[in-house]
Amino acid sequence: MGPDLALALELADAADALSLPRFQAHDLVVETKPDLTPVTEADRAVEAELRRLLAERRPGHAVLGEEEGGPGGGEGSSARWVIDPIDGTKNFSRGIPVWATLIALERVGRVECGVVSAPALGRRWWAARGEGAWRDGGERLRVSRVSALADATVLVALDRPPPAAAFGAWHLRGLGDFWAHMLVAEGAAEIAIDAIGVSVWDLAAPLVIVEEAGGRFTDLEGATRVDGRAAIASNGILHADALALAADRA
Repeated sequence: MGPDLALALELADAADALSLPRFQAHDLVVETKPDLTPVTEADRAVEAELRRLLAERRPGHAVLGEEEGGPGGGEGSSARWVIDPIDGTKNFSRGIPVWATLIALERVGRVECGVVSAPALGRRWWAARGEGAWRDGGERLRVSRVSALADATVLVALDRPPPAAAFGAWHLRGLGDFWAHMLVAEGAAEIAIDAIGVSVWDLAAPLVIVEEAGGRFTDLEGATRVDGRAAIASNGILHADALALAADRA
């Protein structure tokens, strides 16, 4: 394991130590940001701590985070850490355990490693370029080999999800955020379409994990990017089908 991924995993440990004790806390402070999305004290505390640790460990690197923006130092650096302190804040604030801290490192615009840590689920996923994708227990992740949409599980986050028959999929569920992409990386689902206002910090870590598991991760037009405000993860075999579904339904 390279030093960048090792550091990302250390950062995830620090994030979990702050976020998990505040999950389902009766005195959790929840506020509304100017964009009308919620933010909790845990979101802010996690990002502040990860920025502090990065300032110590990688002082020349830039940082982009959901709560404090960027660059967070390292102006002009070719390396940038991308942080979502709590992906799934609405879930976190309501006691639903589907939330995670997302941490990724970009170099010259390419995501090199990423960690998705979901302590309330007891799950963590990580990957680095050329090192594969992994989850707890040392299990290597591999996307499925399902080759027909009629046999596929499709996960969608759309404003108005259609019935399964409209997609022609075997199994359709409304599921977004990090977990949909991680299920594709695990081979439990074949396609995940997320077209509800996602940002760079939502997508950077999932992208490298899905790709290292053998899948594809693009925007709705098929470009490999994390700044397209929407994303499709697939097992690769069904990516053309996924793009067609997104074009019809997003």
